[in-house]
Parts: sequence; structure tokens; C-alpha cells
Amino acid sequence: MEDPLYTDPSLVAFYDAENDGGADHAFCAALARGAHSVLDLGCGTGALLAGFSNPVRVGVDPAGAMLEVARSRPGAEGAEWIEADARTLRLGRRFDLVMLTGHAFQVFLTDDDQRAALATIAAHLAPGGRFIFDSRNPAVREWEEWQPHNSRRWVDHPAHGRVEAWNSAMCDEATGIVTYGTWYRLADGRTLSAQSRIRFTPRAALEQLIAEAGLSVERWLGDWNGAAAGPHTPEFIPLGQLSPASAP
Repeated sequence: MEDPLYTDPSLVAFYDAENDGGADHAFCAALARGAHSVLDLGCGTGALLAGFSNPVRVGVDPAGAMLEVARSRPGAEGAEWIEADARTLRLGRRFDLVMLTGHAFQVFLTDDDQRAALATIAAHLAPGGRFIFDSRNPAVREWEEWQPHNSRRWVDHPAHGRVEAWNSAMCDEATGIVTYGTWYRLADGRTLSAQSRIRFTPRAALEQLIAEAGLSVERWLGDWNGAAAGPHTPEFIPLGQLSPASAP
């Protein structure tokens, strides 16, 4: 599952320039208010968690290059940063809020991988605590927009200045796995690139996997502005808690 976008420092340097947060950060920050402890699975460069002030903050990511950025971020000194896989993580602790945002859930390409990630959420969720994650709605077919002719853009990079970037993508309709490429053309003529894979999972499948994990959804959001999920909303965002029978 190693992806150079997250493991190659030369590509990681573009992550924050392309993912500056927004409604998702605001929504999660509101959820975190009043919580004693927060676990951020797939924390990436730490932009979300470093902005929190909860007494206990733990960020987990499998990519050391991403965590290196996270640890140097303002606000990071009050958090614990752990390099680990969300499928196998077991800290022996429970948290008031467990997050898996930034579409990190979509890097789990099989039912078994998704089950393992959801089991990790359940294993670390305190009674009365809440979980949230996001996954794009396959019916919207967002990958069709990730093509060179309509994805070209300019990215302002702190070291390289303005950099031309673009994507390409193709979907395996049988599995819902999208393979997409990312390119950055630097001013000196060099091109950095990576090939990545993510899975677009239908809501019905997510519902079944969530229930199997001993989790219960209190609300399905269709975007980070709080709209209810529907057949054509861009996101499936379950907000929930442990099922009563699963509480320790």
C-alpha cells in the first residue's frame, strides 16, 4: 500500500499546498470541543490535529515522511505522533473522538482491509465517544474529473514557486478501485510523479462493514457542511459511536 505521494519527501512537500483544509477541519474541530482525548488515524502532515487543544491528542500515520512534517508543525508539541498502520494499531487506550478523514479510508482496497480499519476504530473508541470518517460517493464518479484536460492547475510551493500539476485516472468498475496519477512539473524541467490507488465503496457496503465492526451510525452526512447523505451527494460521512452491545 506504499504510495510515493505520502512516503517520498519530495512529493510530501506538495501535500499541504494541495490540501489546505476547510469545511472538514471546521466540522471535526467542532466535534473535538469538550473531548478529553482525540485519536486521528491517517493524520498525514498533522494539519488537523495540531490545531486542536485537547489534553490528549494522538496522531497515527503509516508514512514517516508525513509524520516528519507533522512533528515540526506549530501546535504539534502537545500531541503524540505514532508511525503505524490503522489496520493493525492497538494502543490499549480508548478515545472520546476517533477520526479518519481526508479520504484516508479509501486507501483500504479490500473488504478485509476496511474491516480491519473499522475494527481499529471500534477498539479505540470510548463508551459515549464518537467516530467519523469520509469516503467519496462512487455514484458521483469524481474520478472522471481527474483527467489532464480538466485537472491542470498551478500549485504554489514554498521552495519551487509556482508548479504546474495535473492528474489522470481510470476506474476498475468491478472493484471500485481507481488508479490515478499525479504529476508536478518543476521550473527546472524536472517532473515528479506518483501512481496511487483508492477504493470507492457504495454506502450499502459501508453500512454492513460498520455494523460488523460493532459500530453504530447516528447520522450520515453527504458533505462537510452538514447536508444529509443522499444518492448524489459527493461524500458518505458516517458519524457514530460504539453499538450498545460492543461497549466495553
